Formats: sequence, C-alpha cells, structure tokens
Amino acid sequence: MKKAGLLFVLALLLSSHSFGQDQKAMLYSKEPQLAKNKKLVYDFWREVLEGGHLDLAAKYLLPTYIQHNPNVPTGRQGFINFFSKFAKPSTINATVKAPLISIVAEGNLVILSFKDEHPDPKVKGKKYITTWFDMLRIENGKIAEHWDSALKE
Repeated sequence: MKKAGLLFVLALLLSSHSFGQDQKAMLYSKEPQLAKNKKLVYDFWREVLEGGHLDLAAKYLLPTYIQHNPNVPTGRQGFINFFSKFAKPSTINATVKAPLISIVAEGNLVILSFKDEHPDPKVKGKKYITTWFDMLRIENGKIAEHWDSALKE
C-alpha cells in the first residue's frame, strides 16, 4: 500500500472512535494549503448543502463541476437545479450538523467521513452503524469534482 493510502486508512481508524471530536480541530493541517482545502469543503457543506443556500454555489463550485453521484447532474447549474427541488435556505450552523467523523486532505483531494445509521435488514427493530464518504477535488480554490458511494435511485 502506498504511503498516502496507509496514512488515509490510519487517519480513518484513529478518528472512527471520536464521533464527538471537535470539528474545528479536524480543519487543522500542518500544510496551509491542505487546511485551506479542508475549510473550503467544510464551509461548502455547512452553507450550501446543509444550509440550503444554493445562491452561494458559485462561491464554492466551478461552473464545470463534475458530479459522479448518478442521481445528481454534472455542472454547477445541474447541481443547483437538482438541489433546488428540496433545499430551502435556513440558518447556517457554525459546525456541520451531520455526524462528521473526520476530514482528510491529501494533495487536491478532501474526504469527509460521516457516521450513518440504518435499519438492520436481518433483525427487525434493530439498527446498525456504518460510514459514508464524500471526496471532493479542489482546483483553483473551488470544488471541481465530487465522488460518493450513492447508488441510482
């Protein structure tokens, strides 16, 4: 396994036990550019995705934004059109509302990992915890590309 891959796995393992970890601490990096990339993605998540302020999309997304989620069109306008069907502007929180586990930055990529709870398909009435990930590529100070594990709806 390459060094960067090993560091990523180690970061996830170390952070997976700290669901209540201080989100501001997650934004830290010894390298200023990595910290800046983390902050860009973090603020985009809070303001646009969770806060519903699609009017701020141009602040964060390139017009040529590439979307790899099969349910969301590519392009900044495609993103806006899709999310405008259900996103309504609300108060922007100081922290991400979703149960954020970690923020990892390497090169021009930022990965957010979240705790996720689902009904257990094998045991009625029980739930299980897993994680989901979003990876975003930064280009010229804006988000250029997004990946997640979403399946077609």
